[in-house]
Amino acid sequence: MIKYYNYTKTTFAIIFFSLLFNNNYAQVHEFGKVTIDELKQKFNKNDTSAVAAILFKKGDINYVYNDNDGFTMITVVKTKIKIYKKEGYDYANEIVEYYIGGTSKESVTFDEAITYNLVNEKIEKTKAKKESEFDENINKYWNKKKLVMPNVKVGSIIEFQYTIRSKRFQELRDWYFQYQIPVEYSEFTTVIPEFYVYNSNQKGFLFPRVTTEKKRKRVHLSTMLRENGHGMAEGQKSTYLEDDFEYDEIKTNYISENLSAMKDEAYVNNINNYMSCVSNELNYIAYPNKPLKTFTTDWKAVTKTIYDEGDFSLELDKTGYFDKDIDNVISGLNTSDEKISVIFNFLKSKLSWNKSYGLFCNSGVRKAYLDKVGNVAEINLILTSMLRYAGLKANPVLVSTRSNGIAFFPSITAFNYVICAIELPEGIILLDATDNFSIPNILPTRVLNWKGRMIRNDGTSEEVDLMPKQISNEVTNIGYTLNLDGTIVGKLKKQYFDYLAWNFRDKNNYNKEESYLEQLETSQNIIINEYTRENSQNLGKPIIESYSFSDKKSCEIVANKLYFSPLLFLASTENPFKQESREFPIDFSFPISKRFNVLIDVPEGYIVESIPTQANINIIENIGNFKYLVANTGNKIQVSATFSINQAIVPADYYEILKSFFKQVIEKQTEKIVLKKI
Repeated sequence: MIKYYNYTKTTFAIIFFSLLFNNNYAQVHEFGKVTIDELKQKFNKNDTSAVAAILFKKGDINYVYNDNDGFTMITVVKTKIKIYKKEGYDYANEIVEYYIGGTSKESVTFDEAITYNLVNEKIEKTKAKKESEFDENINKYWNKKKLVMPNVKVGSIIEFQYTIRSKRFQELRDWYFQYQIPVEYSEFTTVIPEFYVYNSNQKGFLFPRVTTEKKRKRVHLSTMLRENGHGMAEGQKSTYLEDDFEYDEIKTNYISENLSAMKDEAYVNNINNYMSCVSNELNYIAYPNKPLKTFTTDWKAVTKTIYDEGDFSLELDKTGYFDKDIDNVISGLNTSDEKISVIFNFLKSKLSWNKSYGLFCNSGVRKAYLDKVGNVAEINLILTSMLRYAGLKANPVLVSTRSNGIAFFPSITAFNYVICAIELPEGIILLDATDNFSIPNILPTRVLNWKGRMIRNDGTSEEVDLMPKQISNEVTNIGYTLNLDGTIVGKLKKQYFDYLAWNFRDKNNYNKEESYLEQLETSQNIIINEYTRENSQNLGKPIIESYSFSDKKSCEIVANKLYFSPLLFLASTENPFKQESREFPIDFSFPISKRFNVLIDVPEGYIVESIPTQANINIIENIGNFKYLVANTGNKIQVSATFSINQAIVPADYYEILKSFFKQVIEKQTEKIVLKKI
């Protein structure tokens, strides 16, 4: 019999951390305290316009150890929300995504969920039942659990608590302190064993109070060892090795109070990118007597982790399911441009996107190809593989969509989408075959989100700029005549190029023309006739729409004089920038230029009394420009106006300048021409 009492603390440590390594990487606010005064509140004291407010939100993350599983990460979130208006009902629902792929599955349970209402001066409590919870599949890696709170009314207070149990230690859940409604109190606490070392990053413009402390932690270790007997009758004998083991825990506490609502505004990429938030990404694991295991030291390490753990290499190497098809479609083609165009259009016509995002395949490229439907990774990995098969230097590019947020810091979860890049001597061509209206280097706007990471065959990566540099143009030619009763009749022809053409097709090609014209007439307050549209499906050419119109609202008659702004219903009348200041960038998605050529027939019996003066307004560093010219010759008035923004993203430092620029543009576009009766 082995004498186990001779084993040292070091022996226990080795067994303890071997257990951890093997198990872990198979991959003054109280809850329940609601007062009558709180329920009687009609509006938020700090923001009377708020539709709802978070009264408090607490999150605690702890690592709990047991002999069978090693460490499990337990996340507990408690939330208390006040509903002030019907528009705030959406905050009475909670959605929690959780991982179901591989062996490191997560679980989510809603432990308590109660709606409080004031009825006859008494507090009425309505508990959520199991029927209020819904599980939905996102893809083969992720599910989401949704809680719909019961009996929610204006004035209600809702409380809910949920727990996430996880073996995925690669990252902690992001904790948002700020939302689009006010937050009175938010607290987040992590208690992490010393051998898990995370990179902690804060984003936004409001920072919480942070305190840290180190505490000694003791766990009891009980390990069963088996010894074979010397005879068949003896079989196996079980003995237990028991001892206590100590290590340090690092406790970090974050607290924020009285946070104002994050106000959305025009030209914001994703407002969540700029909310006060803390994220934690696993940097390395340092077990005693074990090699250091590193994770997200930089973007290259993140990309390599994704490449190694995903199915990129395996799926890209498969060609047998499409080789004959591609041989046929590229037969007789010699140039790279021809091959790119034909393969890209072939795949778009062959496969449909199921609207599912993700870095990895759901069913696999072969099955997606045979089923003619796939997620974003499957479709664009097939595209990459086809282009490689045709002899082109093609690689996948990891992207974070606008809805996913900007990838500020190295993180495995930073990316949620895959596109394709082709490297040519003259530069990189970006492609996304999930979108019906995309063409080479014209991507759907959901992926125009700062930077991506291109992964090459060997797993190395390179940063790729996703933001367009080429200006997308819109050209409008309009001619009209003023009648003596103030009615304006004329014809308009408008052309949309590049991203503006993509945007038009994406918004309008799926809708009936009648619906589009009805919306256009309503928004511009005109009557439209003889409408035509060209190149709806011819993606290489601009969208062209033409129509005749009648406008009874744009001209005013006062004392035998006609007053009208020459751009009529096309003039900008409202400044999109309304805040005093702005701390986050202005995101136009792509550079734009809008040019207006206007020809006006002066009605018989009238002459020009006054016309707007010319203007040439420039924003420093060539960020934008507005030119405006008006000329009168005989009974004709000609107007030329050009508005341009030359950068996709403008830093927040230029907000006041940009706001002033738009104000001047609006003032000039709405200046009146005055015609007087002879």
